[in-house]
Amino acid sequence: MRWMVALAALAGAAMADGEAAGEFDYYVMALSWSPNFCAIEGDAKQAEQCDPGLDLGWVLHGLWPQYEDGWPSFCPTAERNPSRGQTADMADIMGSAGLAWYQWKKHGRCSGLPSDDYYALSRLAFESVERPEVLRKLEEPVVLPASVVEDAWLEANPQLQRDMVTVTCRAGRIMETRICLTRDLKPRRCGRDVIKDCTLPKARLDPVR
Repeated sequence: MRWMVALAALAGAAMADGEAAGEFDYYVMALSWSPNFCAIEGDAKQAEQCDPGLDLGWVLHGLWPQYEDGWPSFCPTAERNPSRGQTADMADIMGSAGLAWYQWKKHGRCSGLPSDDYYALSRLAFESVERPEVLRKLEEPVVLPASVVEDAWLEANPQLQRDMVTVTCRAGRIMETRICLTRDLKPRRCGRDVIKDCTLPKARLDPVR
């Protein structure tokens, strides 16, 4: 019987893991360059967003609750999980319902919002910025300094300053643009763990298919 009590105690501790939902400082909106994601891993996984007919450029990877240093994830919440219809409705800006579901599990629950409100806020964040049109006009892969991509975002969005935007790279390619936003989606300075940019002088950017 003693082992059953111990096991129950461990199970209770596991259920208590994760930070408190709704307790965070700001949001990071992560926007992925879909062609590069597909080249690195999406094509091999036959990811839905890599269908050439979708013509995807920047897609919403997620809207992430963030601390000034670090971030919460997989927070316990009393809010109901989204329906399949709700996740499917996010595929137009996120590339797939599967990504929308995973982002809710890992990040959305930490917002403290109901799932429909979290998705609505994510869409508002996505629509609050202009994606640089010049990058969609590429017809061939290009190699360029990562800072040029950040410059394109700043030119398309005069409300943003350099310390509010971060460009990340992976495997020699541009991967994401991350924009820091207040809880009411106003641009703000990124925290010290987010603000670090990719410094590659030669990073590849594949064109929209």
